[in-house]
Amino acid sequence: MIQKEKLTHPIHEGLTVKHICKQFGTVKALDDVSLTVEPGEFFTLLGPSGCGKTTLLRIIAGLEMADSGRIFSGGKEITRLPAMKRQVNTVFQSYALFPHLTIYENVAFGLRSRKFPEDEIRKRVDRRLEMLDLGAMAQRYHHQLSGGQKQRVALARALVNEPDVLLLDEPMSALDARLRAQVQEDLRRLQRKLGLTFILVTHDQAEALVCSDRLAVMRDGRVIQTGIPEVVYDNPQDSFVAKFLGAANLISCTKVPGGVQTDFGFLSLESEPPWQEGMVAIRPEWIRIGEQQPECNGIRAKVTEIVYRGSSFDLWLEPGHLRVRTSSYRRIDPGREVWLELAPEELVILKDEAN
Repeated sequence: MIQKEKLTHPIHEGLTVKHICKQFGTVKALDDVSLTVEPGEFFTLLGPSGCGKTTLLRIIAGLEMADSGRIFSGGKEITRLPAMKRQVNTVFQSYALFPHLTIYENVAFGLRSRKFPEDEIRKRVDRRLEMLDLGAMAQRYHHQLSGGQKQRVALARALVNEPDVLLLDEPMSALDARLRAQVQEDLRRLQRKLGLTFILVTHDQAEALVCSDRLAVMRDGRVIQTGIPEVVYDNPQDSFVAKFLGAANLISCTKVPGGVQTDFGFLSLESEPPWQEGMVAIRPEWIRIGEQQPECNGIRAKVTEIVYRGSSFDLWLEPGHLRVRTSSYRRIDPGREVWLELAPEELVILKDEAN
C-alpha cells in the first residue's frame, strides 16, 4: 500500500527521441525511432522480445549510445551526455539490489556516492521508505524480502535521487500474477501522485493497458503505432497491433460495393477500405451472440470449444475458427449452433493488404 505524500516535485519537461538508429553487427535494433513523452506522463514501450524496446530505454538512460539520432530531456539535448549526468534513473528487471547492504543503505547508496550531507540523505531516504510502506523494513536485507518488497525498494532507490524521468525495464516480470496486478495499480497511483515522467518497457499487454497514459507498440526496431491505450486497442492500425494488444479475429476480405466479401459472406462496413483485398478485425468481446438472425452482418456458426476464464467464457466457433468472449453466467456448450452479429461499427479496417 502506497502512503499519501504531499507533492513536492514540479511537473518536469518531457522527453523527445528523434530518428534514433542502433545496430549490433548485422542486426538493426532500432530503425529511425522517433517519439515524444509529455511532462508527467506514464508512457509505455510495448512489444515482443527483440523488438528494440529495451535498447531504446538503455539509450535514453545513457547505458548505450545511439549510432545516429538525438535525445532531448527537459528541453536540453542529452544524446552524448554520460549516464551519471542525466536526470534519469532506471529500475531494472532484476532490481539490482546489493545483498550485503540493508534496505536503508541500498536506498541511500546513490546519494552517498554523490556526497550528499548525511542529514539530507536521512531525510530523503526516510521519506521514500515511508511513502512505499517500507519504513519498518529499513534494517532488513535483500534475502528477507518478498518479490513485491524488493520491487518497492528498487523504486525507492531510484526515486530518492529525484529524477526528471524514471525508466522501468520490465520491473514486474518476476512477480506472480496476483502481486503483479497489485503492483501495477500501486505504480500507477505513485506516478500520478509524484507527477514525474515514467517510461515503462513491457511485453505484457494487460500491464500496458493498466499503467499507461499513452503507449507505443514496437516491432522489429520500429514504432508501429502510438496513442492512448483505448484508442490503440479499439483502432489497431494493422494485424500485428490487433493481435499483440489483446485477442482479435482477423478476417480476410475483398472490397465490394457497400462493404466486403468474406468466407462468411457479405459484411457491411462503416467506411470504404483503402485496398481492394485486405483484412478487417473484430475483438472477441465485440461479437454478439443470439438465437435470432440479426438484421445486419449475421453469421450462423457452431461452437467447437469453450474455455472458462472466471469472469467470462472464450468460445471458438466454425466456420472460420472465430473467437468470441461472453459473460460467464451464460454457458454455451460445444456443438450448439448460434447466430453471431459482427456489427459494422465494431469491424476495424486494417492497413494490411493481401499479399
